[in-house]
Amino acid sequence: MSRFDRRDFLRASLFGGIAAATMPAFAMNELGESTTTSVALDTTSRVSLVTGGDRADLAFRALQPFSKEIAQAVGNKQIIIKPNLVSSSVQLAATYAGTIEGILEFYKSINKLDNIMIAESAADGPVMPAFDNYKVLPVAEKYKVKIFDLDEGPTKDIWLLNELNVRPIACKTSTILMDRNNFIMSVARLKTHDRVVCTGTLKNIAVGAPIKDPGYGYGGRNRVAGTRNHKTFVHGNGFRAINFNLFNLAYITRPDFAFIDGCDGMEGNGPINGTMVDHKVCAAGFDWLAVDRIGVELMGVDPGNLGYLNFCADAGMGQYDISKIEVIGEKVADHIIPYKMSTNIEKQLEWLTPLRERADSLY
Repeated sequence: MSRFDRRDFLRASLFGGIAAATMPAFAMNELGESTTTSVALDTTSRVSLVTGGDRADLAFRALQPFSKEIAQAVGNKQIIIKPNLVSSSVQLAATYAGTIEGILEFYKSINKLDNIMIAESAADGPVMPAFDNYKVLPVAEKYKVKIFDLDEGPTKDIWLLNELNVRPIACKTSTILMDRNNFIMSVARLKTHDRVVCTGTLKNIAVGAPIKDPGYGYGGRNRVAGTRNHKTFVHGNGFRAINFNLFNLAYITRPDFAFIDGCDGMEGNGPINGTMVDHKVCAAGFDWLAVDRIGVELMGVDPGNLGYLNFCADAGMGQYDISKIEVIGEKVADHIIPYKMSTNIEKQLEWLTPLRERADSLY
């Protein structure tokens, strides 16, 4: 499926020398044990696909096929629901309250409502106003679940790549979304993207986990000197680096369960400035890579164009081969709507072109 496999990327691009130093430590816990999950190439992953116009109903029905498996996987763990609030003022870009309500109603139906936290770090401001703007607070109160700003929680430095100088940079990242003792649920939106073609359940976690320093202002207002928005480090100042950084972050911030709301999607200049697509779909499953792959298919996007997902597939983090994904419910082919891509799509595909001359001189 991959146009350009991970080994060639690491060998031929300008990042090969740093990759060996940055990746292995990310895949270990404090005991030195591997925390990386892998999916055999011949393994079939299951993804549910439902359609309809009611967000709460869509969410509930998408989760139902996995009721027993979710209850067993959760056990006594705390459930962390990570919505997508990339913007605190553009509803089309963000998770809807109706989606959250449907998810909470599902957890209520399997008696797992007593230890849930909805956690997020918004990209453009404090997260609480975003929760308020999108009417999530009344839903949380109704189901008696916690709301938490990840910017206020514990962090750990994760080393990411900066494409401008080919040096690692320390990124403060929420340990709540790294903790494998939590059951992490990524609640993403079906959207195009201006840097990595499309966003999905992995990117929702991987970019939500880096925090903003206390005192960081927005738009230059009231900013304390020296504070940073660590989410910008994921972008890596380049289209190659962001794909590599998302792949790297997948080792520690991958979701345990993946959910994509496509009741309406966003095409064009996503993840914030695009336009609506009336799609009426919702996908969910344990294999986040398979869920993201179904999302890509529903949008009519070439799966070979998404660098970070191809790298994760090459590393065995999930199933990306659509012929080995069992879709429960609707047929994918019946609900494909070709999305318009971002206006800078050609630049985004730079990751496909290795810097061979430089690489050949090093090996």
